[in-house]
Amino acid sequence: MSSLIDALKLAAVVAAAALLGNWFLSELRKARRRNQPWYSAYLSPPGLLILAALTLPLLYWLARL
Repeated sequence: MSSLIDALKLAAVVAAAALLGNWFLSELRKARRRNQPWYSAYLSPPGLLILAALTLPLLYWLARL
């Protein structure tokens, strides 16, 4: 039973990552079609979520040192 719950948790995380990645890629393609700067996709909502997901654990780790 515990392995089933762990598998469901893993599936939820993978599904969320896939949705966020797809959303980011659609924003990136939209920015390229509009000839916007390369960083404009990173300033969109999915880009900011990805940057937060990458930097918050790093900041937490640095604060604990």
